[in-house]
Amino acid sequence: MGYGILLSADSEVDFMIHGVFQYNFFGHPVWITTTHICLLIVMLVLIGFSVAAGRAMKKKAEVPSGFQNVAELVVEKLDGMVRGTMGKNATKFLNYIGTVFIFILISNISGLLGLRPPTADYGVTLPLGILTFILIHYNQFKYQKPKDIWKDMCSPLPPWLPIWFPINLISEIAVPISLSLRLFANILSGTVMMALVYGLLNMFAVIWPAALHVYFDLFSGAIQTYVFCMLTMTYISNAIGED
Repeated sequence: MGYGILLSADSEVDFMIHGVFQYNFFGHPVWITTTHICLLIVMLVLIGFSVAAGRAMKKKAEVPSGFQNVAELVVEKLDGMVRGTMGKNATKFLNYIGTVFIFILISNISGLLGLRPPTADYGVTLPLGILTFILIHYNQFKYQKPKDIWKDMCSPLPPWLPIWFPINLISEIAVPISLSLRLFANILSGTVMMALVYGLLNMFAVIWPAALHVYFDLFSGAIQTYVFCMLTMTYISNAIGED
């Protein structure tokens, strides 16, 4: 079960996705892959953090310290990021953006633990992009009139001359694809680079690759998390049509 899950497992260095075991679901073979296992580990970490944070807040002190201080700091920073971008609409999306931010960040930096980051699998990033796409157009139809949507889709020409409609439609469809591909490609490239370092240098890849992990996993992972969430918030704000 270890192969493909741990990138730094010496002779089993591998950046590909592999099936770990198979079961039948209504007569169809279904594989549990290394991505599923890494996702499960990330989810357990998040659930553990959530439970610990919940207990800490139930026994919260007036002057925070220890884990309570960490939990409040995380919530405060995420709250500030969402409110700074979405303004008065932030309250509706705080939970979603915060959850997505923490999930993507932990997934991206899981390479520090030797795991294959789940976000290096397009099957993980595409659903995230589709969720954003659904939220964008749900809020667009909720807060804008159909004639305003049509006018925007025909822009920059008048709505009675919809020459630009096909191009604008393609650009809308491209949103989840571009969001998911950007995240996937950046994380996968770091995963491949680290696998090559461990695979090609083998015994010489001791201690010093930690600096590469800081860049590919921590720095790049944090940047890509921020970019994904900022674009999500920007698209949704534009769909609502309010500053």
